[in-house]
Amino acid sequence: MKPLVIAHRGASGYEYENSRAAFRAAAGRGADAVELDVHATLDGALIVHHDESVNGTSITRSTAAQLEALRLPNGEPVPTLAQALDAIDPKLQVFVEVKSLPPKFDGRLFATLDQGSNKGRCAVHGFDHRIVSRLGMARPALPRGVLLSSYPIRPLEPLEDTGATMLWEEHEMIDAALVDAIHAGGYRVFAWTVNDELDMGHLIALEVDGLCSNYPDIARRAVDGGRRGGGGARAA
Repeated sequence: MKPLVIAHRGASGYEYENSRAAFRAAAGRGADAVELDVHATLDGALIVHHDESVNGTSITRSTAAQLEALRLPNGEPVPTLAQALDAIDPKLQVFVEVKSLPPKFDGRLFATLDQGSNKGRCAVHGFDHRIVSRLGMARPALPRGVLLSSYPIRPLEPLEDTGATMLWEEHEMIDAALVDAIHAGGYRVFAWTVNDELDMGHLIALEVDGLCSNYPDIARRAVDGGRRGGGGARAA
């Protein structure tokens, strides 16, 4: 089976990351799915942004109203999770990296993932495996993944500990032994963040299950068997 092409923070090689413009562009650039980041505000609004602060304003220490006037470099407002999901083509899967989420707001996340066409197309993942585990205990059917940026000696352990089914691994840390171990356990492995076409070809040969890239069109070409030559794969 071909690996999924996952647009990292939307088609962020072409539009500002985690913006509605980047999310709208993902489908046209050949993505199967979109990855995005979420923080919760003091009053439980789910804000899509990678860093914890926007233009120097802390998300987790502010209310939703305090963030409304802030703008991304492309002039757009900072989207909520609901707004981001509305901007993503409903045919695409969505992988929500939960950066920060106090337990009292878990229900807000579940409610947003259940709205309209979102139901059944969303999964969660994160570096904080405690959050991944907690969300899984509350909703066992929710697809979940764990993020790693180091090579695990016991690669199944973080998956078994959290009930996750997907390992999101930094692409330079992935080798055949890791992929084989994950697949033998019945799990999937996604590579992040891979932007070079030669690297993509190598990961495809290893049979990873997903390529998370700022350039989903380049990943699409690699996955579909297009030209894999040239180190200058980062087209503008």
